Amino acid sequence: MTGRRVDLTYGAYLHLDELLSAQHPASRPVHHDELLFIVQHQTSELWLKLVLHELREVQARLAADDLRPALKGLARVKHIQHTLTDQWAVLATLTPSEYAEFRGALATSSGFQSDQYRAVEFVLGNKNVAMLELFAGDDRAREQLADLLTRPSVYDEFLRYLHRAGHDVPRAVLERDVTQPHRFTPELVPVFRAIYEHAKQRWEAYEACEELVDLEENFQLWRFRHLKTVERTIGLKPGTGGTGGVSFLRSALEITFFPELYAVRTEIGR
Repeated sequence: MTGRRVDLTYGAYLHLDELLSAQHPASRPVHHDELLFIVQHQTSELWLKLVLHELREVQARLAADDLRPALKGLARVKHIQHTLTDQWAVLATLTPSEYAEFRGALATSSGFQSDQYRAVEFVLGNKNVAMLELFAGDDRAREQLADLLTRPSVYDEFLRYLHRAGHDVPRAVLERDVTQPHRFTPELVPVFRAIYEHAKQRWEAYEACEELVDLEENFQLWRFRHLKTVERTIGLKPGTGGTGGVSFLRSALEITFFPELYAVRTEIGR
């Protein structure tokens, strides 16, 4: 490389000067372990940005009946989810006494305030218009969530795809108000039962169903790993943002994006 003309360097392409100077510990004097805490959450936000990027493309591909690229996108998201889950093991090296040294400097900041996490939940169907008020002072975040609120979720687009492919998806599901979270619809279970019990004839739909189940399971594993990391670090104390901490995270484990894909498992083979 010596002596060659360089039009673009690695550091310039990745904006490393900006990226590596974006860690600003709030503790005074600065506590050694706060950098770990910051990097953990910043990298998670970068991965969430990519998850959103991929899921938006999955939505577009499903809407265009282009299933294969949609499945490729879901496969990539699943790998990102594994990385996000594994990252908790690094933060879990932060002991309660170490975290207590700088936790007070975090004030009211909390992961609960992550707009990208909320955006991922919106894209997957867990919509809540009240979340927009949480970001009333952040135009970028609020505009993104407001936009996603009015768009069909990944599941909505998948069900519409199934309808166009000849599956008997109830019209009420196809015409539902997409600003509301998806609610369990018993009439969808026979649709999925037919797909699973005739998988050889309906392989593409069958494969897509399993990819969505993988996606939801990975999300639940991420939530559970988050719960256990928080539990071992702060016990049952409230979260910095005013949430119930562990109790709040435990309640989130009850949230499901694709309930009929789990309900159908009880019916298969009966």
